[in-house]
Amino acid sequence: MVSDNGWLMPTRGGNTEPDWEGKEKGRSAESAISTLLVHMNRYAKSYSRSAIYGSEFSTQEEFFYLINLKAFGAMSKMKLIRKNIQDKPTGMQIINRLLNNGWIEQQPSPEDRRSKVVNITAKGEQVLDQQMDRIRQATKVVSGDLSRYEKMELIRILNKLDHFHKPIFEAGIDSAALLERVTQDFMPFSN
Repeated sequence: MVSDNGWLMPTRGGNTEPDWEGKEKGRSAESAISTLLVHMNRYAKSYSRSAIYGSEFSTQEEFFYLINLKAFGAMSKMKLIRKNIQDKPTGMQIINRLLNNGWIEQQPSPEDRRSKVVNITAKGEQVLDQQMDRIRQATKVVSGDLSRYEKMELIRILNKLDHFHKPIFEAGIDSAALLERVTQDFMPFSN
């Protein structure tokens, strides 16, 4: 049973398992979680598109990259791409657009001359600042009508999933072998 605020309430026998679409026909909890995460991603993208509508940004990834540079400072191109959980070709396209717009600059890395370090420019900070109110509005809309407690619980659970998946992503496992490797090397337990 679900309370008025959407949280699970124990039913007779103490069961607090939620319902989900297709459960009565055998749909697994893992399937429901995957679908709901995909849906949330799509909702968030639609709000992000609205936040940048009419701005100089062409994609939401551009402002994510700028936000990371503003928050964490200069970093290598690859570190920025990994921080945004993207593959190298896509990340390099985004970085090149930011460079072409004059929103970031690059210099040779002091540690490795083969590598480039990128940083946000004053122009990049300006274009980002012009959209921050709308970006903040979009992030509030994404969390919907969750209470503060529910937001904190969701962050805790999503952080746990992120900590599980991040090392897998960073390992750069080939797509052809990914599922088998993850199942064998990262999931030695049955749940």
